[in-house]
Amino acid sequence: MNNKRDKMNKIKIKNAFTNGKAFIGFLTGGDPTIEKTIEYVLAMEEGGCDLIEIGIPFSDPVAEGPVIQKANQRALSNNTNTDDIFKAIEKIRAKTNIPLVLLTYINPVFYYGYENFFKKCNQLNINGIISPDLPYDEKEEILETANKYNIDIISLIAPTSSQRIKMIAKDASGFIYLISSMGVTGMRSEIKTELKSIIKDIKEVTTIPIAVGFGINRPEQAEKISKIADGVIVGSAIVNIIEEHGENAREPIKEYVKTMKDAMSN
Repeated sequence: MNNKRDKMNKIKIKNAFTNGKAFIGFLTGGDPTIEKTIEYVLAMEEGGCDLIEIGIPFSDPVAEGPVIQKANQRALSNNTNTDDIFKAIEKIRAKTNIPLVLLTYINPVFYYGYENFFKKCNQLNINGIISPDLPYDEKEEILETANKYNIDIISLIAPTSSQRIKMIAKDASGFIYLISSMGVTGMRSEIKTELKSIIKDIKEVTTIPIAVGFGINRPEQAEKISKIADGVIVGSAIVNIIEEHGENAREPIKEYVKTMKDAMSN
């Protein structure tokens, strides 16, 4: 199946990890507007992002901290919906081949219809989805349809038992999203989880890249984590820049991403 996927899809998630450590940035689609989402995704790429996650706004984002919750509320107040996100990605795809992943709770996918949703993702060359509220044990609900349309379901791995970590990792595709800290998303002053041992457990059962997210926001954190993982994921810090600068966030986003990417390169 993986060989078939590579042949079908010119843009591949693994492209993000081929030139050193990957910097993965996140923003919420429609915050502050759909037009600015297009502009800010391109700014993130210019700054050095290797893969970009775009969030589909949802009314009850249970895995998110206050920063991203407010971004969801701002996007929803503009009546941003799943079709708006797809239209934005169509315009983004006219300008870039950077790997793209949707972060979405399972409810919007269910109501859009699994068949329609993944078919649309395939048409727009969206490479994968992350669904924070879809348990590993229930992934089969969407896996067959996602595979049909060549879309990776990105596995999230939390600091838990070694046995469960290996079970999830063995079945993963695209890349593994390793959660650095228990709790919701948000900027943290320090990452206390023993990531090295978790990464060691994962690498015993798979060669899929591992990217660490949740809480990372400073260059020194990105530098430290990039020494043990294949990629670093930053969401809340970028969303916070958008909240602060609104429709004038393009340059601050680009500069922030560049600073983080440069730290990883060091």
